[in-house]
Amino acid sequence: MLKGKSILFVLFLAVSKLLAAQNPDAVQEYIATYKDLAMEEMVRTGVPASIKLAQGIHETEAGASDLVKKSNNHFGIKCKNTWTGESVRHDDDARGECFRKYDRPEDSYRDHSDFLKNSPRYSSLFNLDPTDYEDWAWGLKRAGYATNPKYPQILIKLIEQYNLNDYTLIALGRKKDDSQDIAAVKSKTAPQVYSSPAGIDENNREAGNKLKAQARDYPEGQFKINDTKVVFAKKGTSFLNIAQEYGIPFARLFEFNDMQEKDIVEGDQLVYLQRKRRTGNNEFHIVQPGETLFDIAQSEAIRLENLMGLNLLSDGQQPATGEKLFLKSKAPSTPRLTLKTGNNADDNRSAINNQ
Repeated sequence: MLKGKSILFVLFLAVSKLLAAQNPDAVQEYIATYKDLAMEEMVRTGVPASIKLAQGIHETEAGASDLVKKSNNHFGIKCKNTWTGESVRHDDDARGECFRKYDRPEDSYRDHSDFLKNSPRYSSLFNLDPTDYEDWAWGLKRAGYATNPKYPQILIKLIEQYNLNDYTLIALGRKKDDSQDIAAVKSKTAPQVYSSPAGIDENNREAGNKLKAQARDYPEGQFKINDTKVVFAKKGTSFLNIAQEYGIPFARLFEFNDMQEKDIVEGDQLVYLQRKRRTGNNEFHIVQPGETLFDIAQSEAIRLENLMGLNLLSDGQQPATGEKLFLKSKAPSTPRLTLKTGNNADDNRSAINNQ
């Protein structure tokens, strides 16, 4: 037992020494430069912003490594057999190994997200709670992301030392960023993603779009999502007034929004002023906690029936949190589904595979 504790203590000292070697000012500068990009990628793919930032800090020595300077490769991703882009040679586990080269840091961040999301090796990570950075850090190690035996401890230490999990919470809409509204972050990669009660009531589909009260900045009047005209209506707004103000037949307004007719807006929500699109502006949408298909159809400005068709879904089926929904092309298989109780989906209890 004493020997085991000694090994852990030595490991802790080694990790602490490695982190101490990094300039805290340089780390803070790296975070300030790339935190928005990390949150954007979390919204797009589900890779936790805390993990992405910690990996970026470590792999690039807070932006100072030779590899990142000559390749914009922030995550140490090697070429592999599938890489057809530019590359550079760099000494790592062996001399002169092939690493991917990117034109911009943004390309590296995006490729890293896709690398994790689309590889079967890392698929189990996306079943984890995105706020559980320890599980993610150890999961990366188990999946073989890095050969360094201290890799999980390094990531965990960075996340805790620099409060990187805050950016995961901001991307999930659970925490307010002092410097900006999370809506501004999400709008760079996709229309806003709104939370609502789980499950779809077939007699009242619009119930899923009632938003929880949140401080968000929206343009007044008409704006566009996925090249579709929309307004953000506050609770209590008359649907008839909206229809009259924008010259839309009353019944058509509800057709545009996959809704049944009613008098007033029962909760702050998006109201489309024209027919939503058959496909989304983005390639994919990652299902967030509490989101229904109706929420996603509204947030992405895609017709609900088309969203279901593209993803091989039927009425009453609800994809599990973290699943990737296709917005432009046909999905290769049905996503994992939540196990429902009545009209509600219990994402935390279990998920079933409908493939």
